[in-house]
Amino acid sequence: MTAVWIIDACDFIAAFLFIYGLKRMSSPVTARSGIVVAGYGVLVATLASFLYIFGVTGDAALHLNVNIALAVIALVVGLGWAWWSGKRVPLTSMPQMVALYNGFGGGAAGAIAAVELLGGTSVGGIHLSVTMVGALIGSVSFSGSLIAWAKLDGRVNKPWRVKGQHIYNALVLLATIAVGVWLVTLVVGGAASIAPIVGLFFGLALIYGIMLTMPIGGADMPVIISMYNALTGLAVGLDGFALQNPALMIAGMVVGSAGSLLTILMARAMNRSISNVMFSNFGDVSLESTSEIKGRMKPVEASDAAISMRYASKVIIVPGYGLAAAQAQQKLYEFVKQLQSGGVDVKFAIHPVAGRMPGHMDVLLAEAGVPYDMIAELDEINEDFATTDVALVIGANDVVNPAARTDKASPIYGMPILNVDRAHQVYVIKRGQGKGYAGVENELFFADNTNMIYGDARGVLVKMIQAVKELGGEADNAA
Repeated sequence: MTAVWIIDACDFIAAFLFIYGLKRMSSPVTARSGIVVAGYGVLVATLASFLYIFGVTGDAALHLNVNIALAVIALVVGLGWAWWSGKRVPLTSMPQMVALYNGFGGGAAGAIAAVELLGGTSVGGIHLSVTMVGALIGSVSFSGSLIAWAKLDGRVNKPWRVKGQHIYNALVLLATIAVGVWLVTLVVGGAASIAPIVGLFFGLALIYGIMLTMPIGGADMPVIISMYNALTGLAVGLDGFALQNPALMIAGMVVGSAGSLLTILMARAMNRSISNVMFSNFGDVSLESTSEIKGRMKPVEASDAAISMRYASKVIIVPGYGLAAAQAQQKLYEFVKQLQSGGVDVKFAIHPVAGRMPGHMDVLLAEAGVPYDMIAELDEINEDFATTDVALVIGANDVVNPAARTDKASPIYGMPILNVDRAHQVYVIKRGQGKGYAGVENELFFADNTNMIYGDARGVLVKMIQAVKELGGEADNAA
């Protein structure tokens, strides 16, 4: 008696959980539960795979010669490492972890394709071609994501660029495709010794991923992470086709399509195309505008800024990577609650590419317990800056640079920004006078209505909290 329907039912349940979980991830309010729901989908699909291994289907064609002990060890090690690292990783390192997970997914897809190629299974050319495409995409995602991780972690501090690099990249890609076509013809023709050719193919694919990612500036890493996430999903979906596994196909297509849409939206938020992100060398010093910026940076004490915000009617806060680097989100929300207790209307403005990964600032504020109704995206809040008494920028740079609107020579010209400069008063918390991750000078810092508060964001916010507390104490004594 066959029990294939059990596996089919599990695949259907897993697919439903994947899609429903992704739907819930579309809102910050339900995103956490969406991740849990999708996780249950992965659990169901994983457990269903053991039905093939133990042969409960009654179909001899589905009984696999698998090392059960090795499979269980791999699951235990993977789950243990993910649980341990997920609990320990700080939010400043979350982009690196996301890049690693993208890479591991692509690497797993490439490994599956390698097993299929070396397994000696007699399959058709179409099946092999799909397998090869999945292997190429997965390998590129793996090595490219590792380079993205190294850039985000500060292990690779500068883009690596050589003259004619795009030509070299194209040649490596063409060579990889040629070897892949050659490999397919060898397998279809029944060639016995293909291991060296398989190794050459994967070696070229990994090199291409490295060469593709090395020239890209750090400011574009959020888009690159999203793109590699989409590529990993596509590779997994193609491997699902090769293995005839519906759950794997659906999971890969869901991740691939969602990642592709997110990549397009993020590139659009920067007013750039995907090809421009990949090949423009954005962030290169040689590309920076030579226009002279008038004015000067005007420092102010943290206590003075805090008192000014305490007596304001409306305040908008723009968080950036500097807030995450200082791990100051809890102190920021403590300061915000002090302002709110004094009747100040406070909102948070989030740019789509703020931080080092998609949604980085949303995750940061959620960890601090900031209510979702206080957080607004660029399109929702941009017009409010003109009627705002004080705007506070913490560690953000390019997403608030007015040069994007005014300087046609600037590499960020045309990029939608948060209109912070239109607030009546702007305070910027910054560790120094550097140009930020993209290497572009920020006109906002020199504006007449802007004052700079130099220092680590956490230390500055502690001083601001203390200043407001002392102000409240003086008011109580006067009463």
